Amino acid sequence: MQLKVIKADGTLEEYLHTKVIGTINSALASVGESNVFAAEQFAEAITFYLYRHHEEPRIASERIHLMIQAILSATGYDHAARALTEHRLNRQLARRRTMVVRPASSDGDADEEPWTKSVVVRDLIARQGLDYHVARAIASAVEEKVLALGLSQVRKTLVRELVAGEADALLRAGRQLQAVTP
Repeated sequence: MQLKVIKADGTLEEYLHTKVIGTINSALASVGESNVFAAEQFAEAITFYLYRHHEEPRIASERIHLMIQAILSATGYDHAARALTEHRLNRQLARRRTMVVRPASSDGDADEEPWTKSVVVRDLIARQGLDYHVARAIASAVEEKVLALGLSQVRKTLVRELVAGEADALLRAGRQLQAVTP
């Protein structure tokens, strides 16, 4: 059984053990204690638990976050658990505060919609035929840039330009890797 993760925006994606390792190591690094070995061991415990004791084929990302927080706290890394939670809350707040604005229509009204990277993912898959994982990587990079701007409103045209730039960069890097790999 392949476990699926229910993301905050309601989309489903495959559970990736490596994302749990990365999240744990990022939390540890944020408090100056980067430890890939510990992150791997903690992630192994979480993955083992999920596949052995979790009855459902789906799990909410929030539940995985709580498991990571619990394992960090239980192993003496309370400060990393708090930093992870603070980062996650700040991220959620930034997402909720960011609106994507479409240019004003002929009646003068601008159209707003909340920022969500799943819209970018769907658009990349539908319009460019990209693989889900590639589209998600591009959308994540765009989200980093959009949220780093700290603006409450971002124009749709800017989002399109950021998506185009990230897509070009990622696809170019992929071609370079293919050229180097025998």
